[in-house]
Amino acid sequence: MTTTANAPTTPQASTSATIAVVGAGGKMGMRVSNNLVKTDHRVFYVENSPAGQQRTREAGRDLTDAATAVAQADIVVLAVPDLALGAVTADLVPQMKSGGIVLTLDPAAAYAGLLTTRDDVVQAVAHPCHPSVFLQRTTPEEYADTFGGIAAPQDAIAAVESDDPAVAAIVEATVRAIYAPVVDVHFVTIKQLAQLEPTLVETVACMIGALLKEALDEAVDTMGVPAAAARSMLLGHTQVALANGLRGDNPFSDACLIAMDYGRESIIKDDWKKIFRDDELDKNLARMLHLDSIDRGER
Repeated sequence: MTTTANAPTTPQASTSATIAVVGAGGKMGMRVSNNLVKTDHRVFYVENSPAGQQRTREAGRDLTDAATAVAQADIVVLAVPDLALGAVTADLVPQMKSGGIVLTLDPAAAYAGLLTTRDDVVQAVAHPCHPSVFLQRTTPEEYADTFGGIAAPQDAIAAVESDDPAVAAIVEATVRAIYAPVVDVHFVTIKQLAQLEPTLVETVACMIGALLKEALDEAVDTMGVPAAAARSMLLGHTQVALANGLRGDNPFSDACLIAMDYGRESIIKDDWKKIFRDDELDKNLARMLHLDSIDRGER
């Protein structure tokens, strides 16, 4: 972790802030910018790539050079890929004003210690929860918004390396703006956020989602079940499985429990919970960040 030290100062909480979005023309940058433009925040849009600059201008937004934007920003939102965050923070963090906040949108690089930091610049991370599978949607727009940030309400997770309530207030206001509409913002540590993403939701939940698709393909392509019948059966039973397993809506039948045991014995390794260990988290993140290893000595 690269660090430059200066005397710390505390930002003042307010109803609006000056926000710089770095990577404003990228996929996530466009999402957060589309929401920020609806707020009272003063927003600078920063984008280096020609294609991203064109998308930003076509959206009716003015571009600002990075040095000007980050020097004035209360909070700098880094909407750039994890693999670029080391170089981006090395360039921009030294140019930020004292008391500023740098917000990344994924915990991997922050947890791995790849970001340049300053004693007087607060490091924060935020990530959307995405709309719950159990969300009561009422409009076509909410039904269509499976990712969140458009119409369907969602929660968000934030981690802030500061005990100052004013800092947390600015981060929460920004998180609520970029991921709107937001119901709750849950605060955790950076390590806990890394344990949630990737371990809980990508290593487990997303893997299971992909496994369900593989199983559906197997039922159709290998067993010869009509695709419409197999898909209907799987989608309906997936909802029942989640409702029963996660909410306890109804007990699984005795026969189902036997089949579930067979599935666990056939598919799941006995030691699968090792993925929640610190050393396994480090190995997972090292693979994601294309590193040989992660040095946890400074954390």
